[in-house]
Amino acid sequence: MRIQCFGVAREIAGGSSITLDQVEGATVADLRQRLVATYPAFGELVSFAIARNEEYARDEEQIMAGDELVIIPPVAGG
Repeated sequence: MRIQCFGVAREIAGGSSITLDQVEGATVADLRQRLVATYPAFGELVSFAIARNEEYARDEEQIMAGDELVIIPPVAGG
């Protein structure tokens, strides 16, 4: 499954997207853990959100085939 990356998530992933197999059926929390295991720099972020089908996803939501996933890193402002 292809996961879009923005901001610092793009830098961590080394591109604008990540492709992971066997994501369907997992929860958003499972995906978050897998991202940190595969890309340890995600674990160094204060937080990062995952959007599913253009809405912020809760950790207990199940990922379905065809879902659009996006990693949204923390936003710095000033």
